[in-house]
Amino acid sequence: MATKNHADDPTDTEKAANGGDPPYERCPIEEVALVVPETDDPSLPVMTFRAWFLGITSCVLLIFLNTFFTFRTQPLTISAILMQILVLPIGRFMAATLPTDQYNFLGWRFSLNPGPFNMKEHVIITIFANCGVSTGGGDAYSIGAITVMKAYYKQSLTFLCALLIVLTTQVLGYGWAGILRRYLVDPVDMWWPANLAQVSLFRALHEKDHKTKGLSRMQFFLIAMGVSFLYYILPGYLLMVLTFFSWVCWAWPHSITAQQVGSAYHGLGIGAFSFDWAGISAYHGSPLVTPWSSIVNVGIGFIMFIYIIVPICYWKFNTFDAQKFPIFSNQLFTATGQKYDTTKILTKNYDLDINAYNKYGKLYLSPLFALSIGSGFARFTATLTHVALFYGSDILRQSKSAMNNVKLDVHGRLMKAYKQVPEWWFLILLFGSIALSLLMSFVWKTDVQLPWWGMIFAFALAIIVTLPIGVIQATTNQQPGYDIIAQFMIGYVLPGKPIANLLFKIYGRISTVHALSFLSDLKLGQYMKIPPRCMYTAQLVGTIISAIVNLGVAWWMLDNIKELCMDDKAHHDSPWTCPKYRVTFDASVIWGLIGPRRLFGPGGLYRNLVWLFLIGAVLPVPVWVLSKIFPDKKWIPLINIPVISYGFAGMPPATPTNISSWLITGMIFNFFVFRYHKRWWQKYNYVLSAALDAGTAFMGVLIFFALQNAGHNLKWWGSELDHCPLATCPTAPGIVVDGCPVF
Repeated sequence: MATKNHADDPTDTEKAANGGDPPYERCPIEEVALVVPETDDPSLPVMTFRAWFLGITSCVLLIFLNTFFTFRTQPLTISAILMQILVLPIGRFMAATLPTDQYNFLGWRFSLNPGPFNMKEHVIITIFANCGVSTGGGDAYSIGAITVMKAYYKQSLTFLCALLIVLTTQVLGYGWAGILRRYLVDPVDMWWPANLAQVSLFRALHEKDHKTKGLSRMQFFLIAMGVSFLYYILPGYLLMVLTFFSWVCWAWPHSITAQQVGSAYHGLGIGAFSFDWAGISAYHGSPLVTPWSSIVNVGIGFIMFIYIIVPICYWKFNTFDAQKFPIFSNQLFTATGQKYDTTKILTKNYDLDINAYNKYGKLYLSPLFALSIGSGFARFTATLTHVALFYGSDILRQSKSAMNNVKLDVHGRLMKAYKQVPEWWFLILLFGSIALSLLMSFVWKTDVQLPWWGMIFAFALAIIVTLPIGVIQATTNQQPGYDIIAQFMIGYVLPGKPIANLLFKIYGRISTVHALSFLSDLKLGQYMKIPPRCMYTAQLVGTIISAIVNLGVAWWMLDNIKELCMDDKAHHDSPWTCPKYRVTFDASVIWGLIGPRRLFGPGGLYRNLVWLFLIGAVLPVPVWVLSKIFPDKKWIPLINIPVISYGFAGMPPATPTNISSWLITGMIFNFFVFRYHKRWWQKYNYVLSAALDAGTAFMGVLIFFALQNAGHNLKWWGSELDHCPLATCPTAPGIVVDGCPVF
């Protein structure tokens, strides 16, 4: 084994060349200096048979599970931490059992077992797995667009066209990442805080600890996963009422107001709780890995929005004719409270039929849905203002440092030992994906609706915003979204074209999301001293595999699960209502088919919501002023207006009960357990989160293939998600809806 490189031992030549001081100092970011190892062993094998086998297997398994669960009524995003923990005993088992013989293949000598399972192999496997998360998890917008095209608009989309949409989106993001790595990965100041949790976990799993009492992390993981696996048979199949436990509706079975207040699925969820891990972690991720300060901010926003703003707007002022509709729904409505039938205003080419629209009438939203969109306006500008005020000077300084590439720390020095990836490798991928995307806009012009100049517009938007947003995320761990701005822009330029609106967001916004995910992984590779060419290979292979599997699973489900994504009253208990994709469809109608001019422009019903852009921009200012007036009050800068606004982000498809259960669970573990049982929290908290994900996911897949896919669905009181049938009823006089009383 080669001698390790020590960052704190510069050679005499280096000292002399730098006036006696080492030219490569420790990382000035204290968190990085405390967590990231400052040594390296270049002789450790990385792209071994074990790494390839476990990496590809992890990628395929994660993308399958994440795609499968994203169609569910309670979606579940499974993080790469699951595979990070699970592959460790498998890798060590392979190291103990595989033959150590040397093989020769066309002059290439290799061994199935080059020695002990090492940390670098473990990291590269996690990089593969991360491709299965970034493609199939919360950012699966390309699959959402294809689902909307097939399931909602009933387009006869070809598999080849769909594959190009998914693949080019991923590779395009990888191309942006390759170009921007010199600005967002190499500089010392771009430290990507979110990576430190993974670095800590790698070190905890590989570096020997002193003997302590109690279970090892792996023993705890296996036990917790087994309990989670067995438990999920209850909320997942036998007793689905545990997913949305709405006791208020049982106490007042004939009161519409009580059910609107207490319904966990169609109301404000006051008093309700989810005993389903999939429901708790469905939209905001695992509460066990969210810092307590963020949980507090989200909780403040949630209480303000759900318990104060929405009730006042609904019952006091009847804002936007709110009482004509359910208080909470992800559906679209007519002026008479009926479901909006978009087929009546569509042409055969899926454009808006203006005459039919004028005859059929305006589109309306449920009050909580409308206010949630308005909160998105405020969140966008609040994020920009907050980052500019609190981090503006730092970002300018760090950006200048990045552009000039003037500083290199110990980690950058250690990475100089490896061959770098030429930029033209990334440029080939970038221009290749651009060419395929433009070709698609000509060959499948009717299907995609987005013309070639719209594609170029999307590419230009992506490359312009990825760098500044990347600087913000790499330094503050915040990623300002510009979804609404992108949809506004293309909605005004191409009104009446819903598919074009979907695809513009994919290429203009989601490619940026994927680029930032790749850049974060590249920084993780630098921290863990992974050779750059190994990183390139793992990310590229993982990206291609995950895109193909992602689409393959979704395509099979769309073709083989009957009535997939049906979410009317006849299917409200179905496990396949696709709440995430229903909102994607709604967005295509709101921003694409109807267009922002008709809804939010002069004369539009929701025109006053646009003022929230200005309100959001102003709200962080007083917090910043107070932090300057009272610098000794350390809690003032923790008031984060963008994070507070996340208290009502994602509703719909998220329900208030999803968020309240997330908040309570997070408070238990990240306040009480962290404060009073810190050693337990330090050792087991992240492991428990991964175990809950794993057990829930595996039982969910088993239930589907063994029971639900064979038609063995239970029909009894406990199998209904929500016993609040009146929660979906309007309360305005004269509105007639099936199953509801008329006032």
